[in-house]
This record gives sequence, structure tokens and C-alpha cells, in this order.
Amino acid sequence: MKAAKAWRLGIGDFHIMPAPRHRPPVKRPVWIIVLVSFVSMLLIAAYIYPSQSYGTCYMFSSNGCKTFSDWLPPVPVRELTDDERAASVVFSDILRTPPVQSKTAKIAFMFLTPGPLPFERLWDKFFHGHQDRFTVYVHASKEKPVHKSRYFIDREIRSEKVVWGKISMVDAERRLLANALQDPDNQQFVLLSDSCVPLHDFDYVYNYLMDTNMSFVDCFVDPGPHGSGRYSEHMLPEVEKKDFRKGAQWFSMKRQHALIVMADSLYYTKFKLYCKPGMDGKNCYADEHYLPTLFHMIDRDGIANWSVTHVDWSEGKWHPRAQEVTYELLRNLTKEVQIRPCIWNGMRRPCYLFARKFYPETLDNLLLVLSNYTSMSEFSQ
Repeated sequence: MKAAKAWRLGIGDFHIMPAPRHRPPVKRPVWIIVLVSFVSMLLIAAYIYPSQSYGTCYMFSSNGCKTFSDWLPPVPVRELTDDERAASVVFSDILRTPPVQSKTAKIAFMFLTPGPLPFERLWDKFFHGHQDRFTVYVHASKEKPVHKSRYFIDREIRSEKVVWGKISMVDAERRLLANALQDPDNQQFVLLSDSCVPLHDFDYVYNYLMDTNMSFVDCFVDPGPHGSGRYSEHMLPEVEKKDFRKGAQWFSMKRQHALIVMADSLYYTKFKLYCKPGMDGKNCYADEHYLPTLFHMIDRDGIANWSVTHVDWSEGKWHPRAQEVTYELLRNLTKEVQIRPCIWNGMRRPCYLFARKFYPETLDNLLLVLSNYTSMSEFSQ
């Protein structure tokens, strides 16, 4: 840098100094001086900003290939708070604990609903014949449902009022998990809404979830005002903006992760206090940010970064309508992919097991479509 500065000063002096009255004739061609100067500039630039090519790096610089950040002093690692360290110990211990061994591993189907379940008859068909491989839990926040299916009778848990966009939504999810975790055979925990329908038969869903050591939690970076723009610095030091994530709330979660959600109070409290509508002039919704951020921070390699529940917001409202429910529609939903292919155990597989936001009046059409196929395996091909 000093050589470059000296060179630039020399050139500046050459231009501003008046020429002598009796200057001797130039003995060297001007183009040689220009060429030497140009080569000198290249060598100086190559030394200061070495190329990322292996050959040129070590030709021009003994320091090898380095990025600009490599020249900066190392960033000191922040010391964890007492609460963070305690949480880290608990989470690490849970993740190291092998799953509970049971003769029959089950899926907990957890329905988060304001009241009646309009697709209960469809779920009855889905569950039929598999009684020893699932359990049902219903959180009804407004009205206690009247059930027609034996699989749903007496399966309500103690429920509280749920307000969209507020921490009560996360509280309901935790309440469902707490009840489902009491059964040691439950190994996967699926959160469903009252508008959800299955896209595959039970065997396909069971094998998809049970044959992988992965939780299907949606998690991505949204740099806009409806993503990172919702972050509050009040979450510091435990939750930094670079770790703030967004995702759909509808998950399928393995038992270890369900236990972590129940064990967490540190990060939950941060979101309860500082992620809510109207906070600092922003509308932060905890059900869209809490779980994605939590698992990105503590076990980012343990989640798939996508939800197995499909939803269509293309019309900005509930979709599809009753008359649009056809075999082709359901089959196309199973084939639909996200921005990136969904990789399951190293293989590309369908992304979605369920779909939501169906109108209640689509029930008869759904039953008709599915009744034409003795099993729903056709949708799994």
C-alpha cells in the first residue's frame, strides 16, 4: 500500500510540476514507461486482493487465497448467559438420548381446531384398520366438537382460547405436545388444522414419517418486512437477527424435538414477550417464527426445512372449492414441489402428505374421489 501511495504521489508530482525550460530529450519510448507502470499496478493489486484461482493466488501472494473477511481480526465468541448454558445442556442431553423403544411406534395426530372437524369422516376412512399405530388429540379452542368417528370420541384435551397471531397459538401447540408425549409409544407428532385432509394412504404416511430421523419443520430466511423485519432487538443476546427464521406452523416432529419444545422456557419467553402484533410498530407472529428459529439455533441439521402440509394461497383465500376436488387435483398436489426438491433419506420424494384450507363442502367430493380407489396408494406413486 505504501508503494502504491508513493507511486501515485510521484505521478501527481509529475503532472503538477512545471516542466524545465531546457528539458533533455527522452531517451526511452513513452510506451515502455506506460507498460512498466501498468504491470506494477497489476502486481500491487494482485498482492493486496489475490485471485481465488489456486495458481494465481500462490503466484502473486505467499499468503495464499484469502477473502476480505480473512484479513479482518477474528470475531470473539460471545460467552453464553447462565440461562443459555443451562438450556444448551438440557437440549444436548435430549438430542443424545435414543428414542424410546416400543413394540408399536405410533403417530400422534394433533388437531388444532376452533370447534367441529368438518373432515372427520374422511379421517375415519384414513385411520380405519390402523388402530394400533396412531393416537388422536383434539384441541378445540371455542366449541367442543360432537364426534361421529370412534377415533375422535373422548380425544379432546383441556383447551384454552386461541387468538390468531398471538402466543396462545404456540401455547396450544405445546399443550397438544404435552398430552401426546404422555404416551411413550408416540414417536412422531403431526400438527393439523380443521381444514386439513390426507393426500396419501395411512401406510405411506406412516412409513414416510417413521423411516427417517428427521422433523419436518418449515424454516427459511425472509429478508423482507414480513420476515426479518419483524425481529426485535429486545430478544438479544439469546436470539440474534441472523438466526431469526420464518416458517409455516404446521409440522411433523420427532419425539426428541417434541421434548425440546416442552423443555424450552428461555427462547419461548423471548418470543412471548417480544414477538407479538404491534410490538415496536411491527406485527410479529410467534407461531410463524418461534419453532423455525428455535430449531435453526439448536439442531438445524435435524429438520428438513419444509412442511409436509400443502396450502394454496394463490387466490388469497381458501382453496380449492368443492367442484374443483378431483382425482387429478389430489394427485397433482402430491407431485407439487417446493422451490428446492424435497430430499428424504438422500432420495427425492413427494413433499406433501397433507393439504389444508379445503372448504367444508368439499367433503362429499373428497369421499367420492377416494372411494373410487380402495386404498389411497394411487396418490403415492
